[in-house]
Amino acid sequence: MRRKKKAKYNILPDPIYNNITVAKFINQVMRRGKKTIAQKIVYGSFDIIKEKTKKEPLEVFELAISNVKPSLEVKSKRIGGATYQVPQQVPEARGKTLAMRWLIQTAKSRKGKTMKEKLAEELILASKQKGAAIKKKEDTHRMAEANRAFAHFA
Repeated sequence: MRRKKKAKYNILPDPIYNNITVAKFINQVMRRGKKTIAQKIVYGSFDIIKEKTKKEPLEVFELAISNVKPSLEVKSKRIGGATYQVPQQVPEARGKTLAMRWLIQTAKSRKGKTMKEKLAEELILASKQKGAAIKKKEDTHRMAEANRAFAHFA
């Protein structure tokens, strides 16, 4: 073992939905410690989701996260002077974190609207198995599939 394991923080559930995943999502949206702004963005996008889909926003959010969550990824591994992209299973916690990160990144990269509108659209698309975040997941899986020959290095 090279390093100590990083201590896991206990994150309190968010005030409105009493959900830890939503609280983590708010923390990922947050920039420069401005949590109230991040909460306004996330809850605002949940309101937009409720208007557009007529479904419970928490269900759409959970579905979007589970659809975007990757099961495989590639990790670089040096063996005998050569670096191989070795496919590996993604742990549950990392999968969720990657899904949230990808959803936020793809929402940010959209042009035009406010962040809450962009985030709402991206979450709705992801819950329907569409959108840029889903494409990112599929690319990751494709990469892992292409490098399956190096799986024995894992």
